[in-house]
Amino acid sequence: MRLFVFGLGYVGAAFGQALQARGWDIAATARSPEQAAKLRAAGIEPADPDDRDAMAAALSGAKAVLVTAPPGESGCAALESVIPALAQSGAFPDWIGYLSTTGVYGDFEGRWVFETSPLKAQSVEGARRVGAERDWRQVGRGMGLTVTTFRLPGIYGPGRSALDRLRAGEGRRIVKPGQVFSRIHLDDIVSGLLASLDQPRAGGIYNLCDDEPAPPQDVIEYAAKLLGIAVPPDLPFNALGLSPATRRFYAENKRVSNARAKAELGWRPKYPTYREGLRAILEREA
Repeated sequence: MRLFVFGLGYVGAAFGQALQARGWDIAATARSPEQAAKLRAAGIEPADPDDRDAMAAALSGAKAVLVTAPPGESGCAALESVIPALAQSGAFPDWIGYLSTTGVYGDFEGRWVFETSPLKAQSVEGARRVGAERDWRQVGRGMGLTVTTFRLPGIYGPGRSALDRLRAGEGRRIVKPGQVFSRIHLDDIVSGLLASLDQPRAGGIYNLCDDEPAPPQDVIEYAAKLLGIAVPPDLPFNALGLSPATRRFYAENKRVSNARAKAELGWRPKYPTYREGLRAILEREA
């Protein structure tokens, strides 16, 4: 059994490790000799995404493909690299997972969004994701491939959480009345992908997120209390000095539903709120 990952980052590496534990072989893209060497050291076969023959060889016999890399100005690089290589190798994976973002929904003024909600992305990145999702579904239908889309909110986990931001002196309680965000622990993304892999559904779209959309300042406050440090002071959203990127981030306010993933995949988040997730990170560190 072989998994191919286009973009072996935070999520791709964790998913690869989970399948290695099941006895799978892992192959992934690498754009430099240094990155390729690191993959080999981890028992992962590297492939240059711009080398058609190398991609075809790495995808040969792949039962699953995970695409994590975001699209760029010219579209989804993974689509342009993976599909021709699959055609050349004759591989027909049972499952292709495409990681998208809940940014495709845009702003819903705090209301709930579902997989059937209209897509009204407000950022360039969100609009590109809408296009990439559409392109992958079209290619999947045209080639008879089982493509499943996963829309992810803010991702946190070991080495990448409010705990780490506070330790680095970067944790701020930016307060915008009524603002909430959904989030998901890395382990719960992996378990959601595994649940889908075990029961592939062509054209499936799933929001993977926890059960409690929450104000970001509440997360920082809870993390500070776990660390036993002072809670950072409130910083009003209209304060001077906030970057344009931060303002764009706070321009989208929505609650993301995970009901479909629970109903169709039988998936349940191990960490239903940020409280369980942050406590688990701290316990793992200890």
